[in-house]
Amino acid sequence: MNIIEDLTYRGLIYAFTDETIQEKLKNETVTFYLGADPTADSLHVGHLLAYLVARRLAAYGHKPILLIGGATGLIGDPSGKSAERNLLTVAETLKNAEGIKAQVERLLPEATYVNNYDWMKDVKLIPFLRDVGKHFNLNQMLAKDSVKSRLETGISYTEFTYQIIQSVDFLELYKKENCILQIGGQEQWGNITAGLELIRKTLGSEHQAYGLVFPLVTKKDGAKFGKTAEGAVWLDPEKTSPYAFYQYWMNLEDSEALERLKQFTDLSKSEIDTIGDLMVESPHLRHAQKTLATTLTTLVHGDAALIQAERITEAFFANEIETLSKDEMKIGFEGVPQAQVSGDITLIDALIQTELASSKRDARTLIKQNAISVNDAKVTDETFELTRKKAYHQTYTVLRRGKKHYGLIEHL
Repeated sequence: MNIIEDLTYRGLIYAFTDETIQEKLKNETVTFYLGADPTADSLHVGHLLAYLVARRLAAYGHKPILLIGGATGLIGDPSGKSAERNLLTVAETLKNAEGIKAQVERLLPEATYVNNYDWMKDVKLIPFLRDVGKHFNLNQMLAKDSVKSRLETGISYTEFTYQIIQSVDFLELYKKENCILQIGGQEQWGNITAGLELIRKTLGSEHQAYGLVFPLVTKKDGAKFGKTAEGAVWLDPEKTSPYAFYQYWMNLEDSEALERLKQFTDLSKSEIDTIGDLMVESPHLRHAQKTLATTLTTLVHGDAALIQAERITEAFFANEIETLSKDEMKIGFEGVPQAQVSGDITLIDALIQTELASSKRDARTLIKQNAISVNDAKVTDETFELTRKKAYHQTYTVLRRGKKHYGLIEHL
C-alpha cells in the first residue's frame, strides 16, 4: 500500500490543490509543512489528527516541517470561527509556542521546527504592502470561505489579512527549505491556495507548490471532535490528566471508535478488521476503545502515564478504590462533584454538598433505600458521620449513589 492508498483507506484526503502531487508523494521525497498557531499553551485532541497525518507522511519517507505561528497567532485565523479572537500579547504568544513545541516534539521528534515570528517580526509595513500585498486580489480574498462566512457577523482588517501572512510562510519555506507541500484541515483550503498563488506570482509560474487538506473530524451530531461536556481534551497533562485522556477514548461509541482506529493509529486494514470482528463477538470488552486509549496515551504521555491510567481504571472497575494512592484518587475523581470540609460532616449534608441528593429529605430516602455507599461500604444509618480518621489517606471520603454516581469529600 502506498501513501495515497493508505490516506484514502483512512479517509484522510479531502482534496488536493493539484492531483499531480499524488505521484510525487508515491515516488519522490517531498518536504511538507504543517502549521499551528499558539493561541493557547496546549494543543487538544481536535488538533491531534493533523500531526498524525504528518507523522504518517514522515513514515513513508517525506520530510516534515512543523511551523509554530508566533506571528500568525498574534493576528488570529478566522477559519472556522464565527467571532473575532481575543488578541494575545507577544509574550503570551511566544510562551504558548514553547508549550506547543514541547508537545509536537513527542509526536514528530525528527521534524524541523520553525516559528514564523522569526521572519515576520522585523517586517516593515510599506515594503510589505508593495512587495507582498500587491499580489493579493481583494475580490479573491473576499471569496475565501473563511472570510465569506464572517462578512455578515463582521471581520476585522486584522483577521482579514491573516491569509496574507500565512502565504508568506509558505513562500519562505518554499525558498529556504524547498518545501513544496502544505497540509491542513479542510478549513485551511483558502489559506493554502493563497500561499500557492503568492509563490507563483512572486517567483514565476514555473514554480509549483501544492496543498493537501483532510476532512474535519466531527462527532455524529456534528459537534467538534475532542470536546466533552467539560470542554476540550487537552494534550497538556496539567489541563487534562492522562487518566482523563485515556477515558475519553474508552468512552467513544463503538462505531466511532472503529472509525478513529483508521484515522488515529497505524494499524493495518486487516488488524482493524480483526478488531471489528472481536467487537461483534464480545462488545463488552471494548476492543477498539482499549486499543485507541492504549496507543494514544502512550504516544502523547508516555508509558508511565499509561500504566497509571490503566491502574486507576482497573481500580474503579473492580471497586478497589482503596488500592489507589492519594494522588491517584485525586486524578481519578477529577470532574466528580466534590466538597471540602474542615471537620466532621454528616452523611446527609455530604450527599447534598456533592450533589448526590437534592435535599435532606432526598438524602434520607436514598439512605433508607440502601442506595448509598461510603468508601465502598453500604450505609443505612441517617446519623452517620464522615471523619478524617476514617477517610482514605486521612484525606478523601468516597460517596457513591447506586453503581455509577460518585461524590468526593476532601478533609482539609
